[in-house]
Amino acid sequence: MQTTPFFPRQALALLLCLGAAAQAQTAPSAGLRFSDYLNAVEQHSPLLRSEEQGVESARAGIGIAGIRPDPSLTLGASREQVRTGQPRPTTRNYEISMELETGGKRAARIQSARSQVRLSEAGLEGVRSQLFSDAAQDYTQACRDSMALERKQQTLKALDDVVQANELRRKAGDIGGVEWLQSRVERDRFQAEVVQARAEAQTARLALSVPLGRRLSEVFASDTLQCGFMELAEDSGPEDADALVAQALQSRAEVRIAQAALEHARDNAGLTRANRWVNPTLAVGMAAVPATAGGTDAQGNPFDGGGRSRTLSVSVSVPLPLSRLDRGDLVQAEAAVTQAMLALQQAQNRAEADVRGARFRLSAARENVQRYRDGVLRDAQRVLEGIRLSYRHGEASLLELLSAQRSADEAYLGSLEAETELAKATVELQLSVGRRPAL
Repeated sequence: MQTTPFFPRQALALLLCLGAAAQAQTAPSAGLRFSDYLNAVEQHSPLLRSEEQGVESARAGIGIAGIRPDPSLTLGASREQVRTGQPRPTTRNYEISMELETGGKRAARIQSARSQVRLSEAGLEGVRSQLFSDAAQDYTQACRDSMALERKQQTLKALDDVVQANELRRKAGDIGGVEWLQSRVERDRFQAEVVQARAEAQTARLALSVPLGRRLSEVFASDTLQCGFMELAEDSGPEDADALVAQALQSRAEVRIAQAALEHARDNAGLTRANRWVNPTLAVGMAAVPATAGGTDAQGNPFDGGGRSRTLSVSVSVPLPLSRLDRGDLVQAEAAVTQAMLALQQAQNRAEADVRGARFRLSAARENVQRYRDGVLRDAQRVLEGIRLSYRHGEASLLELLSAQRSADEAYLGSLEAETELAKATVELQLSVGRRPAL
């Protein structure tokens, strides 16, 4: 049987082809979806649980605000101290007094407590929106670093294949020892980049546990990320800017917080005006004197006994409102309302600017991703394949091959960066109009 000899140049061709095939593997793998991760963050976040306790505390404040002043019970006893020789009965005094609220103080307190609940709920939504933003940033960054590590590992495998092929060629006398050593140097140098990329990927993966408040492995059986946001560039373009701004002015967390703060400031101003009314105190009392029997005094003179007596008294006390001459509390309350109105106006202006800016960034990111997919990545890969073919036939140098490999890697990492920016811009636009992030 006749066999075909396996020459070193054929070995080089096979190894280079294997390296190219390894880098061409871009099929997405199933794993943890962004929506599942976001749901888990919302369910387990200690920060959200803490803010929810603040809302519960504010709701309890409504009941506290409705409490009326407690009545006061006064008990007393008095006895005559002059020595007359006659019995000195002890007079007992009983009195119940209660402060009567005027000016609608109780209703104003309840109204202020209710607006405080709405402000706390809006603050909770603001915290949730920021938490979603941070979670999306961590998720997209973890995807980017994971895919960058995978690319660098593929490149390292390709460089290792070149070293093995060059070793065969050196033994066959096709190349000198210098070119073989240079390929080894480039492989070993690139291995340091792989180690750094692995550390960055691991760090990014650890960051996913922070919003959860626990380890990612404690919540999900698999921590492999499903980076489906890489297909965002195929979606339709951004929506109309005016429609997005109108939605942001209604649903954006920052605007809702400012609106709730304005309502609460107005209710506090109403409570301040109600508190300027004085509260009279109504008191109902009774004095009881027990009966005494007749007899003789110390000098032997007879005296008649006294009968039992009851005295009912009703009194109303009204404070003199001299302290109301100062209107500082009203000035402060009205100033707080003015500040809240200006803060709402600022939040609305910022919302419009953020929405329009996020829309511009989304369009730019989408265009950059499409440019990488339609041109840069394809051209860089073609150049790399052409240089590999030329190097295989001895028509290109090792430096040209390494330069083409480096250029293709930079193009791929640039594409990853553009896709990451696209995902971040998408989440930014969604959050800026008050939507739940979806990738």
